[in-house]
Amino acid sequence: MKLSTAWGAIFQFNTELTEHQIIRTLRLPRTIADIMVGASLAITGAIMQGTTRNPMADSGLMGISSGSTFAMAICLAFLPGRTYGVTLLFTCIGAAVTTGITYFIASFGRRGMTPQKLVLAGISISMLFSAFSSYLAIKYNIGQALSFWTAGGTASAKWNELLIVSPIFIIGTMGAIMLSPSITVMSLGKEVAAGLGLRTKLVNTLSTLIVLALTGMSVVIVGPISFVGLIIPHIVRYLIGVDYRFIIPACGLYGALFLVGADLFGRLINKPYETPLGVIFAVVGVPYFLYLARKQRREFE
Repeated sequence: MKLSTAWGAIFQFNTELTEHQIIRTLRLPRTIADIMVGASLAITGAIMQGTTRNPMADSGLMGISSGSTFAMAICLAFLPGRTYGVTLLFTCIGAAVTTGITYFIASFGRRGMTPQKLVLAGISISMLFSAFSSYLAIKYNIGQALSFWTAGGTASAKWNELLIVSPIFIIGTMGAIMLSPSITVMSLGKEVAAGLGLRTKLVNTLSTLIVLALTGMSVVIVGPISFVGLIIPHIVRYLIGVDYRFIIPACGLYGALFLVGADLFGRLINKPYETPLGVIFAVVGVPYFLYLARKQRREFE
C-alpha cells in the first residue's frame, strides 16, 4: 500500500475506496492504540522506578498487570454483557488491589521496603493472581477468550473504545509531566525529599493513581504486556540523564515508537500470521531483566 493512499485515507477519505476503509477502520485505530499503550506503559515504568528507586520496577513485574488480568477474567466469567467502561473500571480496581497487596507484603520486616523485596513481592503476587485467572478460565470455560486477550495485541482496537480511554491517557500523561519535578526529588530518596520540603505522601499517592489508571487503560486495550516500562526508562536515562522533567516526556515518545515498531515487526515476521506482542516483549525483556538482576546483585554485594 502506497504512502499516498494512507495519506489520502486520513485527509481525503473516500468511502468508495476499499483501501481507505481498511486504513480508517483497522490500521489507524490500531496505530493510535499502539501509541497510547506504549507511551502509558513507559511512563508508568519511569514513575515507578523514580518513586521507589527500584530500577527493576515495571507494571508487569510488580503484580499490577496480573491484577488487571484477574479482573478481566472476572468480567469474562460473570459479566458477559458488560460495557467497555465497566471493563475499564474493573481492570483499574484489579490493578489497585494487587498493588496494595504487593506494597503491604514488601513493607514487612525491620528494614522495611527495599527494591529487592518489592520485586520479589511483585513476582509472587503476579504468580498468585495468574493462578486465580487460570482457575476462572478452566472453571467457567473462558480459556480461549482469556488466552487471546492475554497474548497481547491491538488488532481489535476500535474507535469507540479509544474515545472512552483517551481522556484517561491525556489526564494521566499530563499529570505525570506535572509531577515530574517532584519525582526527580523523590528519586534522591524519601529522607532527602522530605528534608527538601517535598510532601512525599502526596506525591506517592498521586503517582500511584496515575500508574493504576494508565496501567488499567493499557491492559484493557492490549492485554498484560510486560517489560515496556522496564526497558524504555533505562534507555531514556542513558540518553538524556536523570532529570524526570525530561525523562517522562521522552519515555512517552520512545514507548510509543517502540510499541508501534514491535507491532509492525509482529505483523511482518511470520506473514500471513501475527506474532503476539507479549511474545515479542518476552524475548526482548527477559534477558534484560536478568541483566538488571545480576547488576543489582553485584551492587548489593
